[in-house]
Amino acid sequence: MTDKVLSAISIRQLNDKDLIQDRPFLVKDKVKGMGKNGRPFLSLLIGDKSGQIDARVWDRVEELSEIFETGEIILVKGQVQVYAGRKQIIIHKIEKPESEVFDKKDFMIEGKKIDTHAYYSELIAIVQGLQSPPIKQLLLDSLQDEEIKSRLLKAAAAKTIHHAWSGGLIEHIVSISKLMQMLAKHYDFLSLDLLIFGAIFHDLGKIWELEIENDFIQYTNKGRLLGHMQLSCELIDRKSARILGFPEDLKDILKHIVLAHHGRLEYGSPKRPKFMEALVVAMIDDLDSKINTVQTFIENERQTGESWSRFNESFERYFLLENLKDRWL
Repeated sequence: MTDKVLSAISIRQLNDKDLIQDRPFLVKDKVKGMGKNGRPFLSLLIGDKSGQIDARVWDRVEELSEIFETGEIILVKGQVQVYAGRKQIIIHKIEKPESEVFDKKDFMIEGKKIDTHAYYSELIAIVQGLQSPPIKQLLLDSLQDEEIKSRLLKAAAAKTIHHAWSGGLIEHIVSISKLMQMLAKHYDFLSLDLLIFGAIFHDLGKIWELEIENDFIQYTNKGRLLGHMQLSCELIDRKSARILGFPEDLKDILKHIVLAHHGRLEYGSPKRPKFMEALVVAMIDDLDSKINTVQTFIENERQTGESWSRFNESFERYFLLENLKDRWL
């Protein structure tokens, strides 16, 4: 095949040995690694509106790594290579364009459109159906607080791992709440009120822990110093203090659900779950987070047009990219 110099062709249409000449890409991920031969390399995930593709830098790694960071636009010279059945770009040269030349938004694949107000209405309806007066009042007083509501409608659930986009937190909360409703029907010994409380409050402190600035999710000073569990527990104290006769023993139960929701000490929980509802909250939070993480990864990888994903470091495997839902209908 005759080598071709490409600048604007879709990423999916790139072929083995195609040349890339001063093509701008948005850097979506940047990891420095060490090859089996002891040589350092740079592993990148770069893309534009047409998709994304893996890239490798093998020469002048330290020098080129200093030029740019994740989230920046770079100009790339290199060549497409098929390795292990998957396309990647071997980068020979990287340059930083002038900041005003490109608009980062022009390189971003259009994100999910989330109707956070619809999620909020759905969440209030779920809370209205609870039976425990103190839990119901605590949740309504919190969700209908104007500061909390405004922050919740735009908050992300995490910086990078799951539901990491504006509106992701309330999407995650409603998803877990619906799962809790199903579980409480199946396991009728569980307290739905405690499960719904856990679904809402376990990550509610993230409205103060994280902030979105210039399309990137960052930790706030409060988030770095205290963390979302402490912030959620402080909210329990503030709101319950304004509810006449709020049971002290219930306050301890609610705080335990928050403090134990990561499930294990090594995962960042100060406490391990000590009763069934706390255990279920931790398990369902983990389930919903992992399903969203893997599905988001697969959806992004499908933009490459490949049959299999790149190696996922978190889950230590490749994922099949075919949609199997209607495969055998």
